[in-house]
Amino acid sequence: MKQIKLFTLLFAILLGQTVVAQKELPIIKANSTSVDIREDNIIRKNAWRIVPEEKLDIYTTSAKKVTFYTDIDSISFEIDPKKQYDFVILLNEKDSARTQIKYEPSRLDILKSAGKYNYSDNRFIPKFSYQSADNPNLQKIRKDLKLDSIAGKGSELSKIFNLLHWVHNTVKHDGNSNNPENKNAIDLLSVCKTKNRGINCRMMATMLNECYLAMGIKSRFITCMPRETEFNDCHVINMVYSTELNKWIWIDPTFDAYVMNEKGHLLGIQEVRERLVKEQPLVLNADANWNRTDLQTKGHYLEYYMAKNLYRLQVPLISGYNTETSENGKEITYIELLPLDGIEQNPQKREFTNNKTGVKYIFYKTNNPDLFWKRPE
Repeated sequence: MKQIKLFTLLFAILLGQTVVAQKELPIIKANSTSVDIREDNIIRKNAWRIVPEEKLDIYTTSAKKVTFYTDIDSISFEIDPKKQYDFVILLNEKDSARTQIKYEPSRLDILKSAGKYNYSDNRFIPKFSYQSADNPNLQKIRKDLKLDSIAGKGSELSKIFNLLHWVHNTVKHDGNSNNPENKNAIDLLSVCKTKNRGINCRMMATMLNECYLAMGIKSRFITCMPRETEFNDCHVINMVYSTELNKWIWIDPTFDAYVMNEKGHLLGIQEVRERLVKEQPLVLNADANWNRTDLQTKGHYLEYYMAKNLYRLQVPLISGYNTETSENGKEITYIELLPLDGIEQNPQKREFTNNKTGVKYIFYKTNNPDLFWKRPE
């Protein structure tokens, strides 16, 4: 009998300690599941959703200060990278959602650690090529889409920007859309108009790439990827060669974006990456936007979103019409540039055939930026 009483007493003490520990956690209240979050000086609307069903909901950050704003309350923490911060969100006065804020390095920090390449890497990669504007399919694009009128009669750079703005303003970006079967400028524009739909960044860059090639402007679409080999988000833009400037320049049709240095000089993708790594000034065009609605900032677009996606870069070997449209027996080759601390350096060459489409894919890797950014001949 005494043993039972002793056990009951110990259990009560432990239970009381647990309740006290839970009560010691800061509590904020909410009537809506949507939460705004401020990280340092950047506030993101509807950045977090309260999920009481989760035992512990973890929010990771690289900020020095984080504030959670519910519809009726708020809480702030000064972040120490070596600590974690637990609190409870009480939803509708009844459902408790235990939440934790934990530090992790920013994508920009990760990119800064990946600045080293090997300019002596002479492993074989095939020669890049660009389809001539005389190609019948590109000539059809030029004629049917009235590209001469869109590009105008100005300088090469003015044509580059006129075509950029036209694609951005003509088709809507929809990152969740399925890719159409035929991946060329005419069919992509047609499916957007007839089905009143958008296309993802890859298809927008594909469309713009063919428009540039049709006008005799050398261009590639380039897949910008994070460090992880498995990911659910990347971004595709265009690298366009300006003969006026004798260099590659950054062109992004999804955000109608291009990038400059502090003197207003246009930059290429590699230059932007280097400047992010070295913390040098970058200027985003003031009218960069998403779907003609949300203006972009340098902080979000370059230092957050593209810092994540500039870790690894991949381009098709041949830049031309219908590059990624599947045809039985077709061969598509890609070249990837990755830094020395990239996760998967080998195999340097990999190939496989898609049994469903009959397309053979070949992938090469290089650590040498000079090979990857070779100027068109």
